[in-house]
Amino acid sequence: MQDSNFNESDNSNDKEEKEKKNQEPQDEKVDLHQQLKEEQAKAAEYLDGWQRARAELANARKRWERESAQTYSNAVVDVVSKLLPAVDDFERAIEIMPDGLKEQTWADGVLLIYRKLQTILEQQGVTPIETKAGMPFDPTWHQAITHEPDETLKEGTIIAEIQKGYKLKERIVRPALVRVSAGPAADDSKNSQEAE
Repeated sequence: MQDSNFNESDNSNDKEEKEKKNQEPQDEKVDLHQQLKEEQAKAAEYLDGWQRARAELANARKRWERESAQTYSNAVVDVVSKLLPAVDDFERAIEIMPDGLKEQTWADGVLLIYRKLQTILEQQGVTPIETKAGMPFDPTWHQAITHEPDETLKEGTIIAEIQKGYKLKERIVRPALVRVSAGPAADDSKNSQEAE
């Protein structure tokens, strides 16, 4: 009898051990599954952080390139604006140079210096602002010095250019100084009739 009790207790112990062994792998599976989820969450977090850092770096690089280009453009505009009065002086000197002097070698040297200045401006992307008599006045590109009555030109039309304007691509270095038509002058006879 004792043997049968002993066998039954052995069987129950064996069953308990088997159940424990069965539970242990399941517990391990649950633990491993939990750890896998945690590691996947960490990996997703790290990936997100890496992607954000990469995007921030790309944005910083673009911002730096944009700021560098703007700084370069500002420097060019600053230097060019200081050179323009010398270019203006050369142009005035060439305009009033008597024909007899144009044949002299020193006059050729002056013209050569002027052409070099023009080449330097062109290489930097600086071009004159197109301004002709009869063109409409555009305050973006032109600065009006006077508004004068003109019988031949309608109001808001350029009469003449006083000083050449320059631009760097689409950025104004110096606006063109112009005289602008105020339209035909009002007749004094009409004004006196209207006053009566």
